[in-house]
Amino acid sequence: MEIITQPWEWYVAGPLIALVMFLLLYFGKNFGMSSNLRTMCTIAGGDKVADFFKFDWKSQRWNLMFVVGAIVGGFIAANYLTPSETVALNPKTIADLKALGFENPGSQYLPSEIFGGETLFSLKGFLILLGGGFLVGFGARYAGGCTSGHAISGISDLQIPSLIAVAGFFIGGLVMTYFFLPIIF
Repeated sequence: MEIITQPWEWYVAGPLIALVMFLLLYFGKNFGMSSNLRTMCTIAGGDKVADFFKFDWKSQRWNLMFVVGAIVGGFIAANYLTPSETVALNPKTIADLKALGFENPGSQYLPSEIFGGETLFSLKGFLILLGGGFLVGFGARYAGGCTSGHAISGISDLQIPSLIAVAGFFIGGLVMTYFFLPIIF
């Protein structure tokens, strides 16, 4: 049995995403990962602390299963479907990453300078995770949803606020990449 290690072509993945979005819209569901955080906080008793968490979390069980599937799928892809070959990066990107302190940019999908145990358990790594988590959580709450919810579900539902939010996400990503990432590393 041959294991497929290449991503699906756009003409396969795109229509499948569109089909899933059509089915969700047809059944009156909204897709988004950050809404699962609200559901998990409600399950853990957050409804006793804040009114925001007072809702029928059982109606979101389907979305919790999506999270479980994303975690299991990510594990399978990272451990069994990721090719051992190097990542094809533009030479300018490689030079920029080396200037930031990356030893072998493109040699692996998860660089140890970001995802290695030594980095994650250092004070700097902890502060980056804490700060990044806060900013992502705050941003998702402030924008009324996460990147996946707005970009996939909101835009397919022709919601102007989602289009504005996605533009903001991209601008924020560019600012992070070109201004803050060089300071952090």
